[in-house]
Amino acid sequence: MTSASQFGSQVRSIRKSRKLKIWQVAEKAGVEVKHLGRIERGERQPSFELIIALAKCLNVSPSKFFDFGSPDDPKTLRKNIDQFLLTLDGKQLGRVVQILQTLF
Repeated sequence: MTSASQFGSQVRSIRKSRKLKIWQVAEKAGVEVKHLGRIERGERQPSFELIIALAKCLNVSPSKFFDFGSPDDPKTLRKNIDQFLLTLDGKQLGRVVQILQTLF
């Protein structure tokens, strides 16, 4: 996953956690809906000014968009776990199962 797509995922996750539609945030930030959609998908990188505008619209610090280590969205978390598990071999997957069974 690229930095741009991680950034976009964070924007989308925060927007959805605030129960805002993409058009609402785009309107408040002064950007086209299509452009914001491209940013959320990691296809485009926002300007510094747009990052600040999005942070104001979503009432978060701009640094929150760069907090790639802690996804707010369960779908994003599941996707990250799935991607990680795809990199493991059979023996490693067995260990993961043992650890998870011990924890849960």
